[in-house]
Amino acid sequence: MKKIINKILYYIISGVWYGLSLLPLRLLYVISDLMFLILADFIRYRRRTILKNLHDSFPEKDEKEIIIIMLKFYHRFCDYIVETVKLMSMSKKQAMRRIKFEGVEEMNQVLEQGQSVALLLSHTFNWELISTIPYWVDKEVVCGEIYHPLENQIFDRLTLRMREKNNAVGVPMKDTLRQIISWQQQGKRHIMGYLYDQKPMWQNIHHWVDFLNHDTPVLTGAERISKATGEAVFYGDMQRVKRGYYVCRLRLIAENPKDIPNWEITDKYYQLLEETIHRQPELWLWSHKRWKRTREQFNQRFTIVNGKVVEKPKPENK
Repeated sequence: MKKIINKILYYIISGVWYGLSLLPLRLLYVISDLMFLILADFIRYRRRTILKNLHDSFPEKDEKEIIIIMLKFYHRFCDYIVETVKLMSMSKKQAMRRIKFEGVEEMNQVLEQGQSVALLLSHTFNWELISTIPYWVDKEVVCGEIYHPLENQIFDRLTLRMREKNNAVGVPMKDTLRQIISWQQQGKRHIMGYLYDQKPMWQNIHHWVDFLNHDTPVLTGAERISKATGEAVFYGDMQRVKRGYYVCRLRLIAENPKDIPNWEITDKYYQLLEETIHRQPELWLWSHKRWKRTREQFNQRFTIVNGKVVEKPKPENK
């Protein structure tokens, strides 16, 4: 019975989403402006978290500057929502107008030489448009996007459908290495996109960086996988040109990652990401508690044994 209900809900929500996506963007932006008023002035969506993140990340800025960034963030966040809705029916021609990929020639040169690519991305608006990168590379190149399956199966299915309509392939995070090896065995070149600025689980913390005035635990999986598989590593530097139009600059971090010392690729990524954020701070996703886990907590609870993070045994009560 539950499967039937979920199926019905999927088709209803899918129909509504697709119907909204057929509206012209100028009308969707009117909806975005109304959403901004609701989120910023009435609901005050995660306002406390956003302000704390901004204050801690930019101690040199005064209160007025912080408030301006916060309000701009709400605007960009609402635009992100309606632009993502529009993606469900956006044509190839429309997509290639909305986002330009600079430096794609260098990436294509790497691919033409038979090498695959790890593309390190971030939650910088509008990252969903990067799913259109298959339009900019050889059609024989497989473009994969790593994702965390959502708990809500209906929205998980819809989000995957929206991302894959542009010929990108959704790859669950746990299957990343297995999928890359499979493509290699089939002789397929690929681009694998990693949203690399996510907060790692305790057991996945192997490295810390100084990022936005924080001692920050970071994911290292993309670096380790690229070293194991020989992928060249690029960074996707997102910039908003004007409302609804973006540029993603593809910047080479490492052509031969095996030759780079451990964690240097990850350090370089966070250095580049910080430059991106300082240029247009309102575009980064400030509404999440990115810095909940501290090194002090980690050292109290965990240790590293043979390269794996394991929990320390609890002291016995006497």
